[in-house]
Amino acid sequence: MTERRDDAEERQGPVIRDKRRIDPETGEVREPADTSAPESPTAKAPSGADADKAAKLEKELAERTLDLQRLQAEYSNYRKRVDRDRTAVREQALAYVLGELLPVLDDIGRAREHDELTGGFKHVAESLEGIVGKLGLESFGEAGEPFDPNVHEALMHSYSDEVTEPTAVQILQAGYRIGERTLRPARVAVAEPTTDLGTSAEAASEPASESEPEPASAADGAKPEAGTDGDGAGAGED
Repeated sequence: MTERRDDAEERQGPVIRDKRRIDPETGEVREPADTSAPESPTAKAPSGADADKAAKLEKELAERTLDLQRLQAEYSNYRKRVDRDRTAVREQALAYVLGELLPVLDDIGRAREHDELTGGFKHVAESLEGIVGKLGLESFGEAGEPFDPNVHEALMHSYSDEVTEPTAVQILQAGYRIGERTLRPARVAVAEPTTDLGTSAEAASEPASESEPEPASAADGAKPEAGTDGDGAGAGED
């Protein structure tokens, strides 16, 4: 056995391993060689217990992922609901405040119609109207527009030849709204076409169709009294 090993070493030649830290040619420090054994291509396959453990971990991972996705969806819905409620509360508060200012705006409008909006009062009134306009308050209602019960409130009614449909001929009080929300309908005087008046008058002036009862004649309805004959003479006693 010893002779065979010596023969093999003689054929291969001596093996020289340079373990110096400094490369004599470049003068740089050498990195230590990785002496770990390479992974064998025929590594040991995982056992049945390892496979079950891996499947269990994958199942738990999928469950946790679903939990996180569900939690994220709930949080997103919560944020949307909070934002929607916050917007609704803001709109309600704004509508309440602006609704309390409507009588003041009516007074300003009447003062403007009578040319009493002058001086410092005019400056304050214009500033107030500008502020409520920035907050989204809009006035509506113009004379001559068709009557709409959704946005108009009729306080006066008349007939006219100048209209062909129910029309708001006069704005008694302007209406106000915020966006799609109506704070107060426009209070108007409504005029209808005179053709409607003529139809109503004709229907009211039609004579009654009931016939008056005729008086009953003596020949048709009178009956002779008891104790008298047909000529009206009384029957004598025997």
